[in-house]
Order: sequence, then structure tokens, then C-alpha cells
Amino acid sequence: MKICFVVNNVETENCGTTVFLMQEARKRKHEVYAMGVGDFFFKQGEELSIDSTYVPKKMEAKTPEEYLKLLQGDKAKKERITATDLDVLFIRNNPTEEGSSRQWAEQSGIAFGRMMQQEGVLVLNDAYALSNAFIDKLYFEELPASIKPNSIITRKKEDVMEFFEKHKKKMVLKPLEGSGGRDVYLIDKNEKNLNQIIENLSGQGYIIAQEYLPAAKDGDVRVLLLNGRVMEKDGNYGIIKRLTGEGEFRSNFNQGGTGDKSPLTEEMKKIIEITAPKLIRDGLFFVGLDIVKDKLIEINVLSPGGMDHFGEIGLPDFSDVVIDAIEKKVEYKKLYKGQISNQVLATMA
Repeated sequence: MKICFVVNNVETENCGTTVFLMQEARKRKHEVYAMGVGDFFFKQGEELSIDSTYVPKKMEAKTPEEYLKLLQGDKAKKERITATDLDVLFIRNNPTEEGSSRQWAEQSGIAFGRMMQQEGVLVLNDAYALSNAFIDKLYFEELPASIKPNSIITRKKEDVMEFFEKHKKKMVLKPLEGSGGRDVYLIDKNEKNLNQIIENLSGQGYIIAQEYLPAAKDGDVRVLLLNGRVMEKDGNYGIIKRLTGEGEFRSNFNQGGTGDKSPLTEEMKKIIEITAPKLIRDGLFFVGLDIVKDKLIEINVLSPGGMDHFGEIGLPDFSDVVIDAIEKKVEYKKLYKGQISNQVLATMA
């Protein structure tokens, strides 16, 4: 198959989950392309095109790190290709990582992804589902209250302060649009800079005030789902426990968190059981759930990651599981010849 991965910027992409998936697809002799969100080209009366980057087949890469080095090196090839020449467009860019000078890039991948979907290219996750879930944390609030901590979303200081009082002067504050643990604060009665924190967060947009879960001090668990089910391989699950770093309450890897294995608990199963039907209905193929004990604290639909840390904790590389699933969708698409919508194909096992 011909598959193109959309990232924020090819030149600055890090060796994370996306690169692991690209390397696996290339190992299987698929034609693998990368593109940034600024690499779409549209001309009235013509088919949508993309300015792709790819590593020539004759160049060998044994690891994802080697592949990324080749992809970003001088010998990588650039080619403008017609979008409909592709079998799959995998939208993997993270809009929340775009700076203020690249606001144009935040929704570009999803917007052009919708156009490609209309032209018959299989788009993952479903581009219309991504449009509806563009702000992960708002999509999260559509889920049943029984599996979530109490929270409010506001831009008003008085609302935040009232929530603070109701929750015994302990809460978590974070921006509605954000990722990677940036600008996330644990607030208690001893916080002297609360006014400045609220002012800073409201300057970025809406604020989420969330109930603090005491179990969060031991970290959280990232559960990766494919087609609404936990990724599984050789008796292992695609689950990684993220432990907090020294003097840090956030467990994100880029905030000093470390990884460890975690079993699939009954509490996790219950959360997945409640969450999965919505994900499947909406066409969200690859999703990350962040869980603290029996509560879902965040859902990642835009660019879920963590697979690049599996090897560090003794888990197998799950890249083949993801590519297997994509290959099946491409086959279903050919067999049913347009009878099944992209939204249904996206989560068809």
C-alpha cells in the first residue's frame, strides 16, 4: 500500500510513535511517505496534491532512529504526488504543539484530510471525527460522568475559586487546549501564585479545573486502543504506567516521567467498556486513554503516543499490530468498493 503520515513538520519530527509506525510499514515494503501540515497543494479544477518526503527503497534503516535520520537527511527524496495515488493518509500531527506563529497549522491536517476522504482516500483517524474531537479535552467531557473526575471549564476566575473551595482547596488547573503536561498545575491551600496562574491560563483560552485524585501521586496509566480495543500482542497489552519524576506531580514523559509495566485492571476494563462504543461510532481508530485508578483523566485522539517507550519496560514493539490493522482496512476497502464509509472502515477490526 501507499501510506502517508502527516506530522507537524518533517524536519523537526522526533523519534516517537509515528516514526516507529513508519519504519514498520517500510519494513513490509509498503511505499511510505511523510509530510508536514504545510505540504498540501490545491489548485482549482485539479486533484489535491501533497509535497511528500520519502526514503528511497535502496537505503536501509534497521531502527526507527536510523529511518528518521535518513528521512531528515540530504538523501531523502521530495516528490509532489496526487492525493488519490495514496491508499492511506494517517493524520498524526499534534495541533497543540504548534506555536503562536503557526496557528494556521492547527487544523490544516484535519481540513485537508476531509478533502482527501471525500476523494476516496482512507483517512485515519476519520477526519470528520477528528474535526468533532479537535479539542481532546472537550471531547473527553462528552463521556459519562461516572468514569471522570469532577471538573469545570471556564475563563472566569470566580468560577475557578468556587470550584477550589468546594474541593477542599486542592485541584488541578490546565489549559483546555494543551498537551504534554505543559502549563498543568497542582493547586493547594498553600499556593501563593494562584491569581497569576489563573491569569496566565485564561490568557491562553479556557481553563479546566479538575478534581485532584490522590492516587495520581503514583502516576497514571496510558492505555492505547485500536478499533476500541486494547492493543494486544503475545499476551502483552499496550499499556504503560507513567511514574512521576522527582518533585513533580505530572507523569508525562517530557516532564520527567518514567515508564513501567501495568496489568489490565478491572477498573481499566470498565472505563474501556464505557468509552469504546463512542470511539467506534465516531471512527476513532487509534486512541490513548490516560487513567488514574478508576477514573479517566484524559483522552488523546489527535496524536496518541507512548509506543516508543515500550521497549524500555520490556514490552514488545506494537508497531506491527497497528500496521496489521491498517492493512486489513485497505483490504476491506478494496473488497467492498466504496460500500463502507471511511468512518466505519476506520474502526472496523
